[in-house]
Amino acid sequence: MTVGSALIRRRFWTTRRRDQLTAYVFITPALLGSLAFVFVPLVLVVWYSLHEWNVLADTFTFVGAENYRKLADDPNVPAVLRATAFFSIGLVVLNLALALLLAVLLNQKLRGTTVFRVLFFSPVVVSLLAWTIVWGFLLQDNGGINGLLDTIGIDGPNWLRSGGTAMAAVVIVQVFKNVGLNMVLFLAALQGVPQDLYEAARTDGASPWTIFRRITLPLISPTVLLTSIITVVGSLQVFAQISVLTQGGPGTSTTVLVYYLYQQAFQFHAFGYGATLSVLLFLIVLALTVLQWQMRKRWVFHEH
Repeated sequence: MTVGSALIRRRFWTTRRRDQLTAYVFITPALLGSLAFVFVPLVLVVWYSLHEWNVLADTFTFVGAENYRKLADDPNVPAVLRATAFFSIGLVVLNLALALLLAVLLNQKLRGTTVFRVLFFSPVVVSLLAWTIVWGFLLQDNGGINGLLDTIGIDGPNWLRSGGTAMAAVVIVQVFKNVGLNMVLFLAALQGVPQDLYEAARTDGASPWTIFRRITLPLISPTVLLTSIITVVGSLQVFAQISVLTQGGPGTSTTVLVYYLYQQAFQFHAFGYGATLSVLLFLIVLALTVLQWQMRKRWVFHEH
């Protein structure tokens, strides 16, 4: 190797370029994973939505926008979207409110709080299917919940077979399952709030509610944003709870979009239409996520 070529190589292979190459090497597995398991399936779903795929007859026919016209004319879609909205709103509101309340209570310096933290978080690590099956037995007409109500003279309803209680029961089961995760996130955020701000507020005579509203809530607002996005996206992807507890009934009162997608694709073998419903689900999740991200500038403290 000549002196000139060594000099050129030294000038080209700078520390900055070595660092850039190292960074690309580390992010390549994540990029390949995203490409293989996110972007390629997304493109395939859109492609399948333009076809009618009959697995039993082994046919794959291009139909263009026919599945999207079918979606617009489907009489079940309004009821499905309404059930999805009820489930998502109920889950998000109850989950975030209860998680924040538990985090505030468990942030106090009292004996036994560690035990309660473990108790409230333990459902998060329990198998979703096992959790749902147990609650299915408890919520039966002759299950444990009605047995407890009967001891105090209350005749409980058939929780999972009544249109007025089925959705509420599914929402509550899901809230109890995942509230511990948001509780831990809120608890970590609360412990990061500087104590001198609280002391200064108390010195000025601020009430506990004023302290929470003016100090605590603004400072943990980034965590509120994070938990709200996670909970909203998770609520739109619920499937196992509906499948095990109600199978979408009674009627279509608990048939959320993901379960309706499953019915069309895997029970009725309308894979093209199922892919179309998947595109609709993707657009709803994308729109809500973008909306929440844009709203952060108005109510997230660190974005002001």
